[in-house]
Amino acid sequence: MTRMAAMNHFGMTLRGWRERMSPLDSGLEADGERRIPGLRREELARMAGLSVDYVVRLEQGRARNPSAQVVTALARALRLDPPERDHLFRCAGLAPLSAGNVSRDIPVSVQRLVQQQGDIPAAVFAADWTIIGWNRMWTAALGHPSAYGWDEDNLVSGMFRAGNAQGRDPIAAWPVRSLKSNEAQEEDLVADLRVTAAAHPHDERLTALVEGLLRTNPHFARLWLNGTAGPYAGDRKTIEHPLVGPIALDVDALIPAGTDLRIITYVAAPETTDAEKLDALRASCDLPRYGLARPDSETEG
Repeated sequence: MTRMAAMNHFGMTLRGWRERMSPLDSGLEADGERRIPGLRREELARMAGLSVDYVVRLEQGRARNPSAQVVTALARALRLDPPERDHLFRCAGLAPLSAGNVSRDIPVSVQRLVQQQGDIPAAVFAADWTIIGWNRMWTAALGHPSAYGWDEDNLVSGMFRAGNAQGRDPIAAWPVRSLKSNEAQEEDLVADLRVTAAAHPHDERLTALVEGLLRTNPHFARLWLNGTAGPYAGDRKTIEHPLVGPIALDVDALIPAGTDLRIITYVAAPETTDAEKLDALRASCDLPRYGLARPDSETEG
């Protein structure tokens, strides 16, 4: 066993967070001097509904496999924020619980990041592939998302909607061809969505999306039931642009730290005709470098 494997991460983390928590913040009354400023083991045990002996064994590493119910109770008693709660789950060898519904909020830091990618098309998608923001170059290269025809602004819905020819890339207002096969594109998207669905089992909108496609689209149902689970890996696509002609671009997905958002970028190889076409497109559309739009906004910026 390696030193890292033998280290009692859960116990050390639990003890540290117990000792940092003020009894007053826990609703306990001060009762004289304490050897430590935080909670006593018996106080944490009582608040979490556990035995004192079990809390001792957890901290000392003599109990190393707490259940999800135990970790949830400890996280609630310690008033952990979501990142800390998830860390405690990982220390216990458990997958973090869902924080609730898929977030459609774009943190300010992510807004700045997308805005500053003003020379390339960039958009922000929620973890369920709902488009929630894009910069001006995205609109210039791929058309305004309102023209895509997606139900609920959702790419998966657009990919598998009734009447969409199998494999037609719905991510632009004009034709787009992928280097991957049609099947591979769809498998990638479904595999990523499956990860999100497992992480957010109580999101009613996501559940309705999946259940609706399972009922109405046999192709989606086959991929959902038989496909793999994993993050979207990117692609290379050619946009048949009505103004500057075909543009071949690399598609990358970035997940900003602390979020489950996807920033999708379309980037041309440097010193190529594709890069020149993007430059010409930006110039011809007289686009400012910065700007971020949301689905509920009338104008970009």
